[in-house]
Amino acid sequence: MNVATLSWRYLWSRPLATALNLLLLSLGLASMALVLVARDQVERAFDRDLAGIDVVVGAKGSPMQLILAGVFHIDVPPGNIPLAEADELARHPQVEQLIPLSLGDNLQGFRIVGTTPDYPAHYDATLAGGAWWKRPLEAVIGAQVATRTGLQIGQVFEGAHGLGSGGASHGGTPYTVTGVLAPCGCVLDRLILTATESVWRVHDDMHAGDGMSEAERTELDAALQAEREITLALIRYRTPMAAVSFPRFVNETTSMQAAAPALEITRLLAMVGVGTQVLQGLTAVLLAVAGLSVFIALWSAVRERQGDLAMLRMLGAPPARVSALLLCEALWLALLACALGLLSAHALTALLGELLSTRHSLSMSGWQWVPAEWWVPALAFSVAVISALLPAISAYRIDVTSLLNSTR
Repeated sequence: MNVATLSWRYLWSRPLATALNLLLLSLGLASMALVLVARDQVERAFDRDLAGIDVVVGAKGSPMQLILAGVFHIDVPPGNIPLAEADELARHPQVEQLIPLSLGDNLQGFRIVGTTPDYPAHYDATLAGGAWWKRPLEAVIGAQVATRTGLQIGQVFEGAHGLGSGGASHGGTPYTVTGVLAPCGCVLDRLILTATESVWRVHDDMHAGDGMSEAERTELDAALQAEREITLALIRYRTPMAAVSFPRFVNETTSMQAAAPALEITRLLAMVGVGTQVLQGLTAVLLAVAGLSVFIALWSAVRERQGDLAMLRMLGAPPARVSALLLCEALWLALLACALGLLSAHALTALLGELLSTRHSLSMSGWQWVPAEWWVPALAFSVAVISALLPAISAYRIDVTSLLNSTR
């Protein structure tokens, strides 16, 4: 019988102790893998959704709130800004592109965003079917929206007031689905895109009453043009040097506020990092306890199996082969714990992603492997080797002659 087979038999000769050690080691490795996978996916989502956006301009309030609402669509915006002022910013010499966003309605919790074709173009979005909107009250829905709601091209839906589900329905101004976006893994997957004029028309009808003719709508639109508002604007600089002066210009000379995504997300990740460090500390404690438990189990095994080990030596097994039995037993335990820990971490990430998807928040997948996960098996085998080192040395140094004499 070879070393691997015999060590496997020895490992499961004490099933309760082995199960406890396996549980402790698996929990520690799963915690570590969960932190690595979740952090990697969150950072990737932030980088993907923030790509190319230099500054977000909106109503004065919390800069963090402005970023979360305008870029990731997971918070409520602080208010609206005048369209005229946004147009002035678009003509600023330091601004390369300004993308307006108008929020206020939803469909089953999915936000309806009034914007221009520049918004999906910014993320290189493509259509899985249909066509882009060409007139008000035509909409293009994201891949996740299409999956959750079952909407198809040509179907009609009614938006509800507010950014969360449960608001009053805008029954008199239904939208028509003209296209469905291909999955992009970005924020567009959970948005409904339409023209900015659509948002204005829906709320004009809500305040002025349903049943207006097209001529009345045109007259009302002209009358309200000077008072039109948008929720916020995503801006791309013409030159990197604008990052020094443009936010200050907006904050000091206008009624709006400019928030730099890179600065705010760095601050957010720093706050989240505290929780990550706590979980990493818990992981270290679990692994230390698991390593101590494995050490105690193997040290006890050496004492319990002295007769077996002496017999193996008498049958011709060299000392290195006998000590390898203990080391291989610990490695079997590390291999099982590594597999269970990784599977558990990815299952928990998938569950977390499903919960976030239900709340129309960040997109996370449980079955994306990240390069940093190579630390998990490395750590598992390191704990196993360190725990088995002294028991293996003890088995190597067993004096067969004195042991046999003591048993006469």
